[in-house]
Amino acid sequence: MTPPSHYETLGLPTSASAKQIKAAYRRAARATHPDHGGDPAAFRQVTLAYEVLSNPDARATYDRSYGAAGAPAPASDTESFAAGPNFTTAPHRAPDGRNAAKAAAVFVPAYDSPDASAAVPLALARQQIHGVPRKRGIFGAASRLQREARTVRLLSQQILPEIPSARLVNGLHSPDGRGYIDHALLAGYRLALIDSMLLPRGIFQWNGTTLRKDGRIIEPPRLAPAVRRMQDLFPELNVQGWTVIHAPDGNLHEPVIDYARGYDPHSHSPVDVVNAARLVRELKFFLASGPAPNTVLVPALGKLLAGMHR
Repeated sequence: MTPPSHYETLGLPTSASAKQIKAAYRRAARATHPDHGGDPAAFRQVTLAYEVLSNPDARATYDRSYGAAGAPAPASDTESFAAGPNFTTAPHRAPDGRNAAKAAAVFVPAYDSPDASAAVPLALARQQIHGVPRKRGIFGAASRLQREARTVRLLSQQILPEIPSARLVNGLHSPDGRGYIDHALLAGYRLALIDSMLLPRGIFQWNGTTLRKDGRIIEPPRLAPAVRRMQDLFPELNVQGWTVIHAPDGNLHEPVIDYARGYDPHSHSPVDVVNAARLVRELKFFLASGPAPNTVLVPALGKLLAGMHR
C-alpha cells in the first residue's frame, strides 16, 4: 500500500500556503499527539510532513519528486529516519554531493533581511555553545555538575565540529514546570533534548519505558513530558529526547545497554536511553538527516536562549 503523501497526511492540496500548512499541522498534531491518546507513529508522520512542507527548500525538493512520480513520493531520507528503528538514515546531501550538515551555517532569517531578528544579536547567534552547567540545590550538586560537564565536553568534541549549524544551549527551565533540561541541541529543523546520569559500569536493560540493572528498576530523568511540551512550543521543529548514561571511568562504550527485542527508538516514548557512544551516533544521524541541516533558525534559538537558567 502506497503511504500517504505529506499533503495527504495534513489534509492539504499541493497548492497550500504556508499559513494553511501551519494551521493544518496544529489540527493534525492535536488529533494525533500521544498525550491526547493519539498514535505515536501517526504523530511522527504529521511532524515529518510539517517539517518538510514548512521549509521552502525542502518542500520544493519534495514537490519535484512528488510531481515527477505522479503520485505520493517514495520515502525520503527523513521519512526513513522516522520510520526506521536503527538510525541508519543517510544525511542530506548538497548539490555537490557533500553532507549538507557539514556546510557553513546559514541564518534564517538572514541578518541582512528585513525580517532579521533583533532578539538574537549576530555575534550571539554565531556562538555554538550557550550557557554552562549550573549548581542547583545543595545535595547532589557535585555529581550533577560532573555528568553535565561530561555531556557538554562530549557534544563539543563530537557533534559541534561536525555540524557547524548546531547550537548547544545548557541549563534550560523545563517548559512543563518540572525543573530543568540539562542540554538542548538545535540544528536545522531538529531539536534534541539531552539529560544525563552517572552510573556504575555494567549491563543495563532498556525497553522504552523501564531501565533495569540486575533486576532493579532505575528511574531515569523525567524528560518525556518536557520533550512533548517543547514539541508544542516549537511546531516547526522535530523534537526528540535522549538520556545519556556516563560511566565513572569515562569509557564512551560503558555502561552496556541491552535493548528489548524489537525495540524501536522513539516509537513508544520520545526519549531514548543510551551510552555516550550511541548518543553521538544517534545525534549525528538525527540532526544531519533533517531538511536544511546547515540552517540556524534564529527565532527558535532566541526562544531557547530566553529559557536558559540564569
